[in-house]
Amino acid sequence: MFYRDERLALFIDGANLYSAAKALGFDIDYKLLKQEFMRRGKLLRAFYYTSLLENDEYSPIRPLVDWLQYNGFTLVTKTAKEFVDSQGRRKVKGSMSVELSVDALEIAPAVDHVVLFSGDGDFRAMVEALQRKGVRVSVCSTIQTQTPMISDDLRRQTDNFIELDDLRDSIGRPPKDGGHDEGEDDED
Repeated sequence: MFYRDERLALFIDGANLYSAAKALGFDIDYKLLKQEFMRRGKLLRAFYYTSLLENDEYSPIRPLVDWLQYNGFTLVTKTAKEFVDSQGRRKVKGSMSVELSVDALEIAPAVDHVVLFSGDGDFRAMVEALQRKGVRVSVCSTIQTQTPMISDDLRRQTDNFIELDDLRDSIGRPPKDGGHDEGEDDED
């Protein structure tokens, strides 16, 4: 599915990948994830997308964001919008779909293969647009959970579906207790 001389770019929908890995019972080791795809081709960029709450004194994802930025990932963040729904519940909205799609289409001329870590069906049109530009697209998510975490439309559109659970031994580690947003990582 991968060719050693292919120029690769990774696009990680942080919240989506975290949810999929958590549902499978493991945490992502981003150092190992990057190494895995460096072995599969010529990794040009690894993008990580997440939204952050603006008023949080301490965000549980901050150590992960700092580690990723220091270790060669391109971080794309935006401030999440906080609101109260009609039932009085606090909700947070912070989709990064547009930012991820724009970046993927901009880098398309420089890459041969894009790997998207998300099961969000909103990315189907982006995948189709990348394919029209001659870019192969793999999507990594899971169908091993009670409810599959990848939309059927997205899975049908992709050139290659990578089952996240199949990567558990090469990019995973046991989950930490206490559950953090998007999987805190405290590697050196």
